[in-house]
Amino acid sequence: MTTDEIFTRVRSQLIDALGADDEEVTREATLAGDLGAESIDFLDIVFRLEKEFDLKIPRGELFPDNLTSSNPEFVDNGRVSETGLATLREKLPHADVDSFAENPQVEHIQDLFTVQMLVNYIQAKTLAAT
Repeated sequence: MTTDEIFTRVRSQLIDALGADDEEVTREATLAGDLGAESIDFLDIVFRLEKEFDLKIPRGELFPDNLTSSNPEFVDNGRVSETGLATLREKLPHADVDSFAENPQVEHIQDLFTVQMLVNYIQAKTLAAT
């Protein structure tokens, strides 16, 4: 499957799950900020992606819980520390942590969860399965 094919299928699932308009679901769109996803929606998105791509997505793999806020080593003065960034890179290899690292404000962690992140994740999972 090509990246464009994966994007088209992910996009369709997000439109259905979130009631988003076609033009809103771009690769750069953030799930919470741009598309309005809430915590319950993340469960629905995982379920839909599993079904759409015939995958098993382990709990916490796509959307890890408490990424940095639960550990004081990960946050310093409202910013994600280098240790926290390393943890984000480890737990979210499919997200653009490098761009986030330019201004690593804790309140912007949710911006790591983009449509492109989902595409990257699905692409990695389908490659690993072959």
